[in-house]
Amino acid sequence: MRKTVFSLLAAAIVAATAAPSFAQIEQPSQINIQVTGLVTKDSNDQIPSNNVRSTAGLLVGYSYQFTKWIGVEGNYGYTRDYQNFGTSTGTSSLQTDFHEATGALVVHFPVHVRGINPYALAGGGALVFRPTQQALASYSGAQIQTRGAFVYGGGVDFNITNHYGLRAEYRGLVDQVPDFTLGSLTTNKWTNISQPSVGFFFRF
Repeated sequence: MRKTVFSLLAAAIVAATAAPSFAQIEQPSQINIQVTGLVTKDSNDQIPSNNVRSTAGLLVGYSYQFTKWIGVEGNYGYTRDYQNFGTSTGTSSLQTDFHEATGALVVHFPVHVRGINPYALAGGGALVFRPTQQALASYSGAQIQTRGAFVYGGGVDFNITNHYGLRAEYRGLVDQVPDFTLGSLTTNKWTNISQPSVGFFFRF
């Protein structure tokens, strides 16, 4: 998956820099608001184990398109989830406020179907896991934790007018499983958070 995304990005960048259409886009800015689902890959092959209850969240972003091929995008997302850990003494659940802040290079693929704009993205950012008061009642030593993340994905914008439309997108977030600075919860595992979403955009 990563190799495919990077190959597409490299090919699009080469094409964009060589093409004579390296001209400014008429409406380069875009604001996106999306409702997301979050499904985290389980880490159940060891003790402690980790799995996360699937949940829904909100994602907002701003993107800027330099040419018909290349743009950049920044996003902020929020949801509340439950990090479930299995240890030698039993199973526990930590309710957390989950924040994501990411930036990505966006490659647009011009197609001959009017009003449809597919794209791919790759970048990085930070994921913040903040235990709620409910979680601290069970784990008083749990601390807020930030993990670096790689983001990849793609989607399609469907234009309704020249200024707004609908968006369908898939994003993947690759990060290390949080342990909230508690040694008893450390897995040293990497996981993938699948984040499908739908929403709308406003272009200007």
